[in-house]
Amino acid sequence: MTSDAPDTGLLTPGWAGSPAADAASDTAYLRALLDAEAALTRAQAALGLAPDGAATAVTEAADPDRFDVRSLAERARGGGNPVIPLVADLTKAVGEEYGPYVHRGATSQDVLDTATALVAARVLDVVLADLGRVQGALARLAAEHRDTAMPGRTLTQHAVPTTFGLKAAGWRSLVLDARDRLRAVRDTLPVQLGGAAGTLAAFTAFGARDPLALVDAYARELGLAAPVLPWHTLRTPVADLAGALAFTAGALGKTAVDVLTLARTEIAELSEGSGGGSSAMPHKANPVRATLIAAAARRAPQLAATLYGSLAAEDERPAGAWHAEWEPLRDLLRLVGGAARDAVELAEGLRVHPDAMRAHLDLTHGLITSERLAAALAPVLGRARARELLTDTARRAYDENRPLTERLASEPELKDLDLDDLTDPTRYTGSAGALTDRALERE
Repeated sequence: MTSDAPDTGLLTPGWAGSPAADAASDTAYLRALLDAEAALTRAQAALGLAPDGAATAVTEAADPDRFDVRSLAERARGGGNPVIPLVADLTKAVGEEYGPYVHRGATSQDVLDTATALVAARVLDVVLADLGRVQGALARLAAEHRDTAMPGRTLTQHAVPTTFGLKAAGWRSLVLDARDRLRAVRDTLPVQLGGAAGTLAAFTAFGARDPLALVDAYARELGLAAPVLPWHTLRTPVADLAGALAFTAGALGKTAVDVLTLARTEIAELSEGSGGGSSAMPHKANPVRATLIAAAARRAPQLAATLYGSLAAEDERPAGAWHAEWEPLRDLLRLVGGAARDAVELAEGLRVHPDAMRAHLDLTHGLITSERLAAALAPVLGRARARELLTDTARRAYDENRPLTERLASEPELKDLDLDDLTDPTRYTGSAGALTDRALERE
C-alpha cells in the first residue's frame, strides 16, 4: 500500500538515493539510537556500574532488525519523542535479568542528541569524501585553464577579462572552506549525557563516584567528543553544524549558479558532461546537476534559521525548541549530502568551451579593455581628454559596429601606441595566472 511507503525522496531528487540520505534515514536513526543506548550500558560496565553481562546483553539486543520503526514512530506521539517507546522495546528485548540496565540514569534527550551526533558524523564522513573529489576536479580544471581568457562579468555585464582558471580556483577555494568547516564540526560532535536536568545526579544515585568519567567513557565508546557541560539547552553543537552545512550548500551553490549562467544557449561557455532531458523538448540537455545544487543552496539557509532559532531554549529542558530541530536538521544533512554528490558529477564532467569564451571577448568591439586604454591614454591626452575620447569612441564603435581600434587609429596623438596590443583582451588578465597558482597551493 502506498500509505506504507517510506520517505523515498519522490519530491527531493537532490538527495534521493544518495549515500547521505541512507545515512540519515529512519533506519539509520534507529541504528544510532540503539548504538547510543548500547554504548551507555557498555560505558557503565567499563566503570563497574553495570555487570559485563548487561553490556553484552544490551549490545546484542540493540539490533535494528528486531524493532519496528513505524510502530516506534506512531508510539512516539505519546511521550513526544521516539526514545520512550524504544527504551520500552529494548528493555523487553534484553530480558528480565539485564533489562534494568537499559537507559539507566539517562533521559530521552541524552539518547536522541547522541544519536543525532552519530547520524551527523556518518553523513559528514560521506560529504567530506565527496568534497575531496570536487576540489580535486576543480583543481585540475583551474590548472588546465590557468590562462584561458574569458569575459569577467559584473552586474550581468562584461567588465574586464579574467580567466576560467581563476574562476575554477575560486570555486575550489569555497569548497575547501566548506571542507574545513565541516571537518571542524565533525571532529567536535559531542555525546549528550546529563540525566533529567543536566546534573548527572541519577548516575551518582546508581553508584558512580565520578559521573564525569562516565561521560568520557561514553564518548570513547562512540568515537565522539566529550562535552564540557551537558548541552540540553546549550545548543552550540547544533548551531555549529547548521552553520557549516548551510555554508557548504552556499559554497557549492556558487559553482552551480555560475555554471547555470555560462551554460545558457546564448553563452555556451560551459556545459554539463551529461545533461538531463526534457519531457517535451527532445533537443534539450538541461544542466540538471547544477540545478539541483542551486535548489539546495536556496533551501539550506531557511533550515539553518530554524536551528539557530532553537538556541533560545528555556529552562534545563525546552518544550518545543529541541523538538523543532529534528526534522530541519535531518533535511539539512540530506540536502547537503545530495548536493555534494551532485557536485562530484558536475565538477568531474564539466565541459569547458574556450572558443566560445574567446569569441565573447570580442562582443564589445574591444571595449572590454577600456580600463587598460584609459590608463594608457591618460599620460598622452590627459585624463579628462582620454575619458571624453573613449566615451565618444565607444558610442561610435557600437553604433557603427566597428572595432574600437579603427576609431582610435584616426587620432594623431595615438599614432605611437600599439592599439592592437592595448585592445587584446587576452593580454589584460592581470594577475589571474599568479592568483590561480597561489590558490592551487592550498591543500
